[in-house]
Amino acid sequence: MAKKDSKKRTTALAAVDREKRYTVEQAAGFVKQTAYCKFDESVDIAVRLGVNPKHADQMVRGAIILPHGTGKSVRVLVFAKGEKEKEAMTAGADFAGSDELVAKVTEGFMDFDRVIATPDMMGAVGKLGRVLGPRGLMPNPKVGTVTVDVAKAVREAKAGKVEYRVDKAGVVHCRVGRVSFDPAKLAENTHALLNELIAKKPSTAKGVYLKSITLSSTMGPGVRVDTSTLMSKEEEH
Repeated sequence: MAKKDSKKRTTALAAVDREKRYTVEQAAGFVKQTAYCKFDESVDIAVRLGVNPKHADQMVRGAIILPHGTGKSVRVLVFAKGEKEKEAMTAGADFAGSDELVAKVTEGFMDFDRVIATPDMMGAVGKLGRVLGPRGLMPNPKVGTVTVDVAKAVREAKAGKVEYRVDKAGVVHCRVGRVSFDPAKLAENTHALLNELIAKKPSTAKGVYLKSITLSSTMGPGVRVDTSTLMSKEEEH
């Protein structure tokens, strides 16, 4: 089995010219063509930005609802009390509660993908920082996961809202769909995220902002995107 998979990967790698840069549309098509696993691989993007994350004024972070979602079923947990708890469940939350839910997570319950909380719950939720933080699940008002409008937040999460954050190396990693998506939909999701990142360009960032862009499936080869095709939009910001 290992040899068979290796042969498929070798064929996939050979199909992509690593020295060439493609348009987003072409890259999306190649990612779909070169995916070789039997499962529906996720399609991810890696964008290296011309920022220094060590400086607070160059931290690029936010959230966006992709036009066609991510293709993933998102399990949402909401920390809320009373009517807000009811609102969350009515909106489609998988789990909702207050102190008893905090205790459950403290004891090891992690069967969820997104966490939302009302502001009045953050005192208790803050104690879960060591558990939720490393997994990127800690609610944050900057990305809309600390809010009184829990119903809206739940619906957005279920609709395919993704969070992004530049890492220490200046790279943003994000899912933009699945291999089963039509290439046009993958391209639309990718453009939506790139436009969002361009709009969030820090005023203190100097030089080239979009340094490199790579699209890839879970196991497939990376396909590099020609950043020059996006420069005009960058220059507008």
